[in-house]
This record gives sequence, structure tokens and C-alpha cells, in this order.
Amino acid sequence: MTTPDAQAPVAIPGFTHVYSGKVRDLYAPDGRDDQLLLVASDRISAFDFVLDPPIPDKGEVLTRLSLWWFDQLADLVPHHVVSTDVPDVVVGRAVLVRRLEMVPVECVARAHLTGGGLREYVADGTVSGLALPAGLRDGDRFAAPLFTPSTKAPMGEHDEPMTYEAVEAEVGPELAARLRDLTTRILARGNEIAGERGILIADTKVEFGLDVDGTVVLADEVLTPDSSRFWPADQWEPGHPQPSFDKEFVREWLLSAESGWDKASGEAPPPLPADVVERTRAKYVEAYERLTGQTF
Repeated sequence: MTTPDAQAPVAIPGFTHVYSGKVRDLYAPDGRDDQLLLVASDRISAFDFVLDPPIPDKGEVLTRLSLWWFDQLADLVPHHVVSTDVPDVVVGRAVLVRRLEMVPVECVARAHLTGGGLREYVADGTVSGLALPAGLRDGDRFAAPLFTPSTKAPMGEHDEPMTYEAVEAEVGPELAARLRDLTTRILARGNEIAGERGILIADTKVEFGLDVDGTVVLADEVLTPDSSRFWPADQWEPGHPQPSFDKEFVREWLLSAESGWDKASGEAPPPLPADVVERTRAKYVEAYERLTGQTF
């Protein structure tokens, strides 16, 4: 497991660095304990490794796209953003957010069968404990989005699928039902909007926290190419992997003969070639522009 040093956290006067994940860095404003500064780096991760080099502008794309989606979802669930007025050194890729008690479950919704869900289905006919009909193919659409949660593993370890009953045991039946409802509604709303722009959102992962009064709040990022699979609608064809606007492109290169990397080796992947970096940046920017109608 590599450490997230492809773009090391910067020193920010008036803030104390408290945590770095694969992509985001968290800072606490000096002198207050109710807010955090959430900074999206240009780091990119795949298969639980942080890759070299970073993808230029990725942090800003993720931040701007999440802010746009928070507005589209505001009537469904409150979000954690307090302000986009941030220090110059991280302007454009950082937001001030409410400090929340984070829910210890990865909330995943699937509109299509693919990725890890497909692998689980092929193995035993289920996804996160949900029994599915026989004969489904890679890319098939479900009648309605499925809630397929997973554990929230420490960095460097793999998330594991959870049954809904396990979520109830972890957070209680009332909160579990709220998480399931919100996660599937966010994906459904996302697909309503994205579909008008020629994009299918196959699946997504969202994070929730609890405010001081127990209100469920949407946190981290939402419906970005890092947290979701975006497919061009006009090329959707079940039965094989779909072209995408997300980091699936990077995963595919890593697993190709060209990279020379053996996923099972436990060794860090090789650096991404310049053309893979540029094409990945272009995919992220295209997703942002097609969804928002704004030029990056």
C-alpha cells in the first residue's frame, strides 16, 4: 500500500492538518471545533493504491461537480458545505464544511450490474445479500436502484459487502432505513438529470454524517467520476464492460498487458504514462461539462 504522497498536503496558515485519505485532505480551522476544511487533491487511486503521477485539475473538477450536485439534491437531503471562501492556496478545490459524526457504513446504490457487484453476483447470485434473478449480464439495468452497502475499511484495506441486516445492527433500524432511502433516491435523481445529458450513472457511493441534532447530512463528495461510474448513454450495451467517463479507464490500463502490473503481486502499480494521465483528465472534464453545461 502506498501512502498518499502523489500530492502532499500543503501547509495552510490558520489551519491544522488532521487527516489525509487517498484523495482528500482534512484541516481543522484554528480556534473552532464545528468546521473542517475539506481539500480535494489531484491524487488518483485504484485498487487501494494511490497512483503516480496525479491527474491535473482533478481536485477542482471533483469540488465544482460536487457543489453543483449538492444544489440539485438540496430538496432531498441537506449537505455539509458551509462556504467556498477558502485560503488562496487551495481555492477552487476546497470547501469549508460542518464537522459531523460520520456514519460508519459505505452507502452504495446500483442502477446497473457491474464492477464489484457483478463479481459478487457471478460468484453466488447476490449483491450485498440481495438475491438477484439468474442470467443477468454485465451492464444490465435494475428495475429500481438497489442499496448495496459495504463496510468502511481503514485505508489500505478492502471494503466488504454488507447485508441490510448488518447495517441495521451497526446503526439501528431507523437510521438504516433513512440511509437506504436517501442513497437510492440520490442515484435515481442523479440519473434523471444525467440522462437528459446523455450519461448513465451505473452506481454511486455516498457518505453521510449526523449533525449535532441527529439530522442526516450528505457529506464528502457526491456523484463524481471518483465516486460513481458514468457511462455514455448512446453506447450502453449490456453483455460486456461499458466505456466510461470515470477512473475505470485507469483501472483498465493497470490491468492491461501494457502496464505489466500483476494485481495479485501486492506490489505498487507502475507510474501512469503521460497519455493515460491526459486522457483521464479529459474524461473528468468532459463529464463535468456534459453534466453541468458549464465550461471548465
